[in-house]
Amino acid sequence: MNEIHPDQRVAVLADSQNLYHSAQSVYSRNIDYSSLLEEAVSGRALVRAIAYVIRADSPEEESFFEALREIGFETKIKDIKTFADGSKKADWDLGMSLDAVSLASHVDTVVLCTGDGDFARLCTHLRHEGVRVEAMGFSNSAADELIDAADDFVDLAEREETFLL
Repeated sequence: MNEIHPDQRVAVLADSQNLYHSAQSVYSRNIDYSSLLEEAVSGRALVRAIAYVIRADSPEEESFFEALREIGFETKIKDIKTFADGSKKADWDLGMSLDAVSLASHVDTVVLCTGDGDFARLCTHLRHEGVRVEAMGFSNSAADELIDAADDFVDLAEREETFLL
């Protein structure tokens, strides 16, 4: 599999909901997306950085979306859906996966910033296509199948001072 070198083309795909809930449930803190992006790129050539976010009509979310764009992320925004029974649903798993597959022929490495095990099959597919796959998440809430399926896993919990605000 591809090794890391400075000429690699990298796409960074951040599952903001997964990162937010992991950081909040374990640390009651927020993610430092600037540090996350810097570590994900690691001096390589950034092709695309996309943050997948959910609009839940909270007052501070628009400023959060704008901050992501200022850092260098494109934002893909999905509205939360409320069903008749009051339950709510919103996730970007399919959208992130489709973007990763679409970008695979344009990059050497895809960095998935998530701990969601649903992306393990995506990792396997991308690696089969010759793309290096790195995952970044909190090991204490990341799925083992994701960690095992990626070429490398960066445990954000090992460097709380870097990745948490």
